[in-house]
Amino acid sequence: MTDDRPNSAAPPNPAPAPSGAGPATAPPWPRQPHGDADSSRDGGLRSWLGRHSGTMLSGVTVLLLLAFVGVVGVAVLVSIPQADGRRVVFPTISPPAGEPAETSAPPPAAAGPFDGTPAAAFPQGPAGIVLPAPKRTGPFTEKQVAAALAKVRTAVVTARLDRRFMTTADPEPLIRQFARDARADLRKDFASDTFAAFATRLAPGARLTADQPRVKGRVSYRATKDADGIRILAVTTNFVWAYALETSSTGPGDGLVVVHDTVVWSVPHPDDVERGSNGLWIEDADSYAANIDCAAFDKGLLDLGRPGSGGPDDPDPDAVFDPDQALDLPDTC
Repeated sequence: MTDDRPNSAAPPNPAPAPSGAGPATAPPWPRQPHGDADSSRDGGLRSWLGRHSGTMLSGVTVLLLLAFVGVVGVAVLVSIPQADGRRVVFPTISPPAGEPAETSAPPPAAAGPFDGTPAAAFPQGPAGIVLPAPKRTGPFTEKQVAAALAKVRTAVVTARLDRRFMTTADPEPLIRQFARDARADLRKDFASDTFAAFATRLAPGARLTADQPRVKGRVSYRATKDADGIRILAVTTNFVWAYALETSSTGPGDGLVVVHDTVVWSVPHPDDVERGSNGLWIEDADSYAANIDCAAFDKGLLDLGRPGSGGPDDPDPDAVFDPDQALDLPDTC
């Protein structure tokens, strides 16, 4: 199912918020354009549609998958229209244009909950987040590119790997890393469920083991412009995150929740925007989660689903661990 839902003058009044779940519509940031320019049971895939209006925070699409390593599930995909009425069509996963860097840290020896799954060969935690070498790109200097990449990496580590952030109700440690004008929309995301496209929060009762999450993916960047001619550095992250949760089940992967996300982070050129808009934004985010509790994920929260025997519509169990796998997987929730 689908449901519509990240000039020098003062910004206009916000447009009315759309009905239904999802982030509320927010005014565009102040800009100075450059002159050149229902099932509550476990199982099933649930779809959300979300939209951030404005140029740099255009949308969040969440894809949720409950099907992996002996777990029956279903999936639901939600598409998000952009502010100009066009629907966001997220491409199949392929290396985007720009300077790339892929996870290359040597993986630790497989142990415990990751045994018998592809995640056993993934690096642990932040070691899996490898940044490309910063280079002068379009109007952005090497120093500006390096600073933008560092901002993105810090935000990603907080959003997906910081245990305190994942287990407490306060999203501010992440939100304050963004441009001041981006924060109001992000707070609305965390008041709904759409934050799950770019951040991890655990459901009450869900407990991580002592094992660090396993991470595999890549980061790339490129210089571009938005529709209003604002010059931006777009940093695309594409990662698979495997979390080990406490469980009494003993099958390979039974204690793992897997999240695959692709997020486009945007940093405008400082000469093109007001000070409050200078900094980090989220332009697009798309994700799915596997082996999860559907009712918990209705709230954007992660918990383990119930083990099952699999089904004919389930994808290859290893596919959910592959960062090159398209996010358009079968609905199973």
